[in-house]
Amino acid sequence: MSNPTHDIVAKLWNLCNILKDGAIVFHQYVTELTYLLFLKMAKETDIEHQLPGGYRWDDLEAQEGTEQLEFYKQLLGHLGTEGSVIVKEIFAEARTDIKKANTLNTLVTEIDKIDWYNAKQEGMGDIYEGLLEKNASESKAGAGQYFTPRALIDSMVQVMRPTLKDIIQDPAAGTGGFLISANRYIWAHEDPASWTVAQKKQYEQSTFYGMEFVPDTFRMGCMNLMLHGVESDPAKAGMRCGDTLSPEGRELPEASLILTNPPFGSKKGGGVPDRPDFKFPTSNKQLCFLQHIYLGLKPGGRAAAIFPDNVLFESNVGRQIRTDLMDKCNLHTILRLPSGIFYAQGVKTNVLFFTRGKKAKDNTKAVWVYDLRASAPQFGKRTALTRDYFKAFEAAFGSDPFGGAASLAKRKDTGEEGEFRCFSREWIAERGDNLDITWLNGDLEDEENLPEPATLAREAITELEAALVELQGILQELGEEVD
Repeated sequence: MSNPTHDIVAKLWNLCNILKDGAIVFHQYVTELTYLLFLKMAKETDIEHQLPGGYRWDDLEAQEGTEQLEFYKQLLGHLGTEGSVIVKEIFAEARTDIKKANTLNTLVTEIDKIDWYNAKQEGMGDIYEGLLEKNASESKAGAGQYFTPRALIDSMVQVMRPTLKDIIQDPAAGTGGFLISANRYIWAHEDPASWTVAQKKQYEQSTFYGMEFVPDTFRMGCMNLMLHGVESDPAKAGMRCGDTLSPEGRELPEASLILTNPPFGSKKGGGVPDRPDFKFPTSNKQLCFLQHIYLGLKPGGRAAAIFPDNVLFESNVGRQIRTDLMDKCNLHTILRLPSGIFYAQGVKTNVLFFTRGKKAKDNTKAVWVYDLRASAPQFGKRTALTRDYFKAFEAAFGSDPFGGAASLAKRKDTGEEGEFRCFSREWIAERGDNLDITWLNGDLEDEENLPEPATLAREAITELEAALVELQGILQELGEEVD
């Protein structure tokens, strides 16, 4: 039996062939479709009133030939300055690369043919997110910068257990996946119908905060949140377009929960972020985001964030930041992720789970490491990543999202063959606060005794992998094919 959502996503993705024939480059496919889909989805839902009269789907569809293309260009500019706040954010500085009137006419006609009654039944948000996921899976580079696999997001949210009382932040929000998943979790585990007026106001005005640096990705995130019903007052909360590693990042309120997948690579030009609160300046974006996260947590706040392996073992400033993290926070769990999850196959990643302490020092007493990498298959188009792969980890993690004693007491060190092991803070300090700990499919003792050249070689390889990721993204921005 076919899946209606998948069928509709497939039809939408086929529209990219029309864009390709119209000389539109790959990385612009979803941006171009986002503008048109917003107009159509607004008509099919109850939000068309947010668009100014005369600049809606029916007005576009009524045009013909070259007049339609000229009207469409005018419409994009008009919606960037008129309409509701969310409309203006989605269409801010919008423009189209469509140059042939026939290309636009075909897109409008084909979008109109889609079974939108079925689409509404399936959920507009899930369909749009399915399109984003399809783009990420088909792209050879770049897409992983804004799309984190939803199975991984949902697993991280599951163990972090967001609540109505949380202030939730994603400082590298991409298309809003973490905020959407957290919103879905809260609605599934609370009773929104029983919320007071004050609680509803709090939820809409001071719960979800995200920041995204790339304008096109930001507009996708705004649309994705809106279609998923993430209710935020744009004047107070929701997505913002800005650079988290600049002073803009300090405008995000202190959070009780941070969920994120920061971008890989180094800051362009080799400069360091303009953040005076960063005690350890570096051009490494992941290490900068790590500082933002643990500095941005309220005392007692918790975080789950994805980082590449080099964050676990990089020397010099990397070691200083890890030491500061383990001082200020209880870094209670590391999940070593399987390979093939993200767009650059060579980049190996982990999820760090930590809680901000109420004192400034000695908050980490021990770190539990769960090695999912050694036992899981290589993921890719042939082997899809599903929630099933995370079920054992979720059960082993325990019921305490803060990594407290009650939850940790239930974890058992299953020995050399087990996926979950505990390492004391003293033991970690003896190895230079190196958190790149493995024991499955390898010898922990031998790894600890690697000579300095071998350690440096590993660091160099990881840095090269990160540089390749950044190069792939730059090339895709230029519209080039990357092998």
